[in-house]
Amino acid sequence: MASFSEFGNDLYTGKRGIDVMRTRKVWYVVAAVMVGLSVVLLLTKGLNAGIEFRGGSEFRISDVSTTSQDPAEAAVRSVVPDGQPPLISTVGDNAIRVQTEQLSQQQTDAVAKALASGYGVPAGNVTDSFVGPSWGADVTTNALTGLGIFVVLAAVVLALYFRTWKMSVAALVALVHDVVITAGVYSLSGFEVTPATVIGFLTILGYSLYDTVVVFDKIRENTEHVLSSGSKTFSEAANLAVNQTLVRSINTSVVALLPVASILFIGALLLGAGTLRDISLALFVGIIAGTYSSVFLAPPLYVHMREREPDIARQREKVLARRGGAAVPTTGSTAAVAAGASGSEATTTGTATAVLERPSTRRTPRSPSGGQRSQPRRPGGRRR
Repeated sequence: MASFSEFGNDLYTGKRGIDVMRTRKVWYVVAAVMVGLSVVLLLTKGLNAGIEFRGGSEFRISDVSTTSQDPAEAAVRSVVPDGQPPLISTVGDNAIRVQTEQLSQQQTDAVAKALASGYGVPAGNVTDSFVGPSWGADVTTNALTGLGIFVVLAAVVLALYFRTWKMSVAALVALVHDVVITAGVYSLSGFEVTPATVIGFLTILGYSLYDTVVVFDKIRENTEHVLSSGSKTFSEAANLAVNQTLVRSINTSVVALLPVASILFIGALLLGAGTLRDISLALFVGIIAGTYSSVFLAPPLYVHMREREPDIARQREKVLARRGGAAVPTTGSTAAVAAGASGSEATTTGTATAVLERPSTRRTPRSPSGGQRSQPRRPGGRRR
């Protein structure tokens, strides 16, 4: 624990750290690959929409002596042998939920009777409900509308708070990254997408946005006077801010993941609580993706956009030139200034350069009268 605390202190003071800005292409590639795979899964496999979104019939059998799914599947197949496979899940310790495609009233009554017979319970222990396609479409529309309103409000608030639209763009890219990856995991796992899942998606957006705002606020603090400073570039000041908030982000994510993991792996997968499973998977994946994007995606993207500004580009060139004592670009937006201990040549990408030369410190001896002091002659008439 002491070593971890020392590591955190070193990150905050800048003694050690991860150069997130210099290696940003690596983080971009990782994010692009994950998003690309998620999009492919969504296009090829799709999402397992719940009955609330697609419409259909639902049956609940209570006080069953066994939670086996075989009697439920056999009951549905006996009535609609050519229909879509039913979705069967356990609710609590002694209840079964069966979801099917839309059935007629006659088919619904037949399935309810077959379920009661299959589980050996009275007919009154089997309840049925129907969700129409129009209601499912309304749920989908409302979910997308809520997501859109959240994104718009987040962009406006970030732009007003940080007084720059570039932070809003970087934060929104991170949010899209988190949503797409979480949806891709749902497509891969086959978990059902229900209204509880939508709540989980909105929750992870709020978490990711909160984590990103904390990092951005530290970046703003570190870069507030960077243009008047000749010791650090904008990228270096932002990188220090990311390292200063890295331990906080990790600690917050771990603390948030512990209860979510308990709900997902113990409460949902082992105990079979369907609603908990629907929301906990979104939270679990979203927190991990949000932590990554708030540290390794949004800050480098913001710095990348800011470095294109002329003032920041010129300040960067001056700082690098002062360190290298070599060529200083006077035109062009970027320059690579490098100078080794032996005075290696510097390269620039500008069209013209001004070379900084150190004045000579060697002084010519002078005589007391103000003229140059004459040197004694060597034998043969030559001066020493």
